[in-house]
Amino acid sequence: MITRRLLLSLLASSAVVPFAKAAETAMNLEGATVPPGPPMTPRVINLAALGREPGKRGGTARMLIGGQRDIRLMPINGYARLIGYDEHLNPLPDLLEKYEVEHSQVFTFHLREGHRWSDGSPFTTEDFRYVWEDMFHNKELHRGGIPAELIVNGAEPRFEILDELTVRYSWDAPNPDFLAQQAAPSPTRLMMPSAYMKQFHAKYQDAGTLAKLIKANRVEDWSSLHQNKGRTVRPENPDLPTLDPWRNRTAPPAQQFIFERNPHFHRIDENGVQLPYIDRFVLNVSSPGLIAAKAGSGESELQLANIDFADYTFLKSSEQRFPVHVNLWKRTQGSRIALMPNLTCKDDIWRGLFRDVRVRRALSLAIDRSEINKASFYGIAKESANTILPESRLYRKEYAEAYIAHDPHEANRLLDEAGLARRNEKGFRLLSDGRIAQIVIETAGEDSFESDVLELVADHWYKVGIAIHVRASSRELFRSRIRGGETIMCVWPGIDNGVPTADMSPKELAPTSDDQLQWANWGLHYLSGGSDGRPPDMPEPLKLLDLLADWRRSGETAEREKIWHEMLSIYTDQVFTIGIVNAALQPVVSSSRLRNMPSRGLFCFDPYSYLGVYMPDTFWFGESA
Repeated sequence: MITRRLLLSLLASSAVVPFAKAAETAMNLEGATVPPGPPMTPRVINLAALGREPGKRGGTARMLIGGQRDIRLMPINGYARLIGYDEHLNPLPDLLEKYEVEHSQVFTFHLREGHRWSDGSPFTTEDFRYVWEDMFHNKELHRGGIPAELIVNGAEPRFEILDELTVRYSWDAPNPDFLAQQAAPSPTRLMMPSAYMKQFHAKYQDAGTLAKLIKANRVEDWSSLHQNKGRTVRPENPDLPTLDPWRNRTAPPAQQFIFERNPHFHRIDENGVQLPYIDRFVLNVSSPGLIAAKAGSGESELQLANIDFADYTFLKSSEQRFPVHVNLWKRTQGSRIALMPNLTCKDDIWRGLFRDVRVRRALSLAIDRSEINKASFYGIAKESANTILPESRLYRKEYAEAYIAHDPHEANRLLDEAGLARRNEKGFRLLSDGRIAQIVIETAGEDSFESDVLELVADHWYKVGIAIHVRASSRELFRSRIRGGETIMCVWPGIDNGVPTADMSPKELAPTSDDQLQWANWGLHYLSGGSDGRPPDMPEPLKLLDLLADWRRSGETAEREKIWHEMLSIYTDQVFTIGIVNAALQPVVSSSRLRNMPSRGLFCFDPYSYLGVYMPDTFWFGESA
């Protein structure tokens, strides 16, 4: 009979021929199996200490999703990370047993002994080596080299395997963002299930078998095959081993996706019961417009996506008819809805105007946020610039109040001063080329309340001589037009992370991504390492990039906090984005039988990973309340 030690050795080996279901083949040699269970050193979750109840295993939780792509919510909510946050945003080892950090430069990770992927193959430093050598440093898989997040002062880290369970990354200068990257909703992926993935890699698989796999999967080459089979952000491959609490068992296309418990998940409760408690999640695809009605009628045991505050009254009334609870969590975006003037748009005149801070401030001052708050948010949101919330230790009142007072008189003065004093017979301001000053605001049309808010903004801006026209399009076209400079202004939620700590990167405040709709072209330049887009040509965005570079070089939290405040001061004073309200409320629907579901919480993608930091693996079904 095969011994456990020999079995683990076989599974970790890189010498595999042929590779179809390599790990499963090894597990079945001579009938041997790796029994389900947590690692020898599991992570113990003391629920009683958290004010929750230890539970029992079993049950199925249904969720409604607006399309197949939304299965990406499962690894976000499951929140199995090398290092993760608790509810107070303290970093803790999760998949790791422990870690050490020296001067924000040397990071040593210790894995849990006996930890396995969901298919039973060992989770060891071989899985890190595979990503570092065979993925990051393979030009066919990573044409641009290793991820930019791992580059410090133009240099990649030193990667060392100290033993089967210990790996180290080190830089010659601080990398303060490294741990936060690992705690993120979509972390920089440092490890993959190598025993499974090697069957799709040209270094390990023979050419004939690889050619058959490429043909069978209808892709162009082995790198496309590898990428397709190893997609973790949207877990479409049911055979891909995972470390998440639940694993997908359904291949797309499908109208229903089943995620089953990972038999080797690494967490247990204080009574030694392996998590997750819930056996499976069933995700049913539905029309987004129907999800609120279905959730209210009891067709979902846990629902956050595709419902909004506008649905709250209906959902709350459903508690009297169906076994559901509806709670309100606070959204932590810098602004629930923000106007984004495109500082890199192709229209020369509007680009010049939007780069004038007087125009940006005037447009902000012209908005009556109190009216919008009362009309669209029942007066319970917080009128604010697009900035961080009081729940962050970095919050300052002056950031939230920057240019949000409703002051049409001052707005008119600033617009006149900026060169828009000339008007037509209807009172609309005229551009220098004679056009009416009409701002086309583009939207992806994904939030129903956007049109109500923009109607009010249209009234407010009409009073200062600015006309608006709203254009809705699909998200794909919407983003394409922005990146191409065709859009002069759009509407979108504000800063993703409205509750940062000083040790989280302030990159959202500087042009670092083409997802930042106020300066997408500048962000693309940064993101591409200068190979695409255009560099900023305004002093304030350049200063923000310099400060971000200083933050990345900083070795102490106090220094990082000082830099955060410098960047927040510039960002809010310059009104690069026009926030309206934040701290809006988000309905969360759950079964009346679901235990350990917080009645109050902070709702956000980053850094809370929606449900992630609240550990849905600890939710369980009891009797109906």
